[in-house]
Amino acid sequence: VQLQASGGGLVQAGGSLRLSCATSGGTFSNYFMGWFRQAPGKEREFVGAISWSGGSTYYEDSVKGRFTISRDNAKNTVSLQMNGLKPEDTAVYYCAASRYGSNYAASPKFYHYWGQGTQVTVSS
Repeated sequence: VQLQASGGGLVQAGGSLRLSCATSGGTFSNYFMGWFRQAPGKEREFVGAISWSGGSTYYEDSVKGRFTISRDNAKNTVSLQMNGLKPEDTAVYYCAASRYGSNYAASPKFYHYWGQGTQVTVSS
């Protein structure tokens, strides 16, 4: 399975960005999809995830109410809508695919496939 993330960029605090992740090479609806981010000098951290059908979503506490994950199984894409961006949201954002379910959603080690990352920079 190949994942290609896009949509990153430079935005001012309070602004919005929408990240997209296009997948190929597998049955997209078989995968639990997650978004992670990694800032310089920090470990990769969980941002959010979405279940196979899109019926359930999960978010890290600091992004709840600001970020929204969605997926389109017909188009094999998953998106991360980010509103109210803060400087502390600055990081490289990665999409990832997992065969496991929600119990493992927040741990990077349970994801099988990763996109290349897209840089998000939020200026103050």
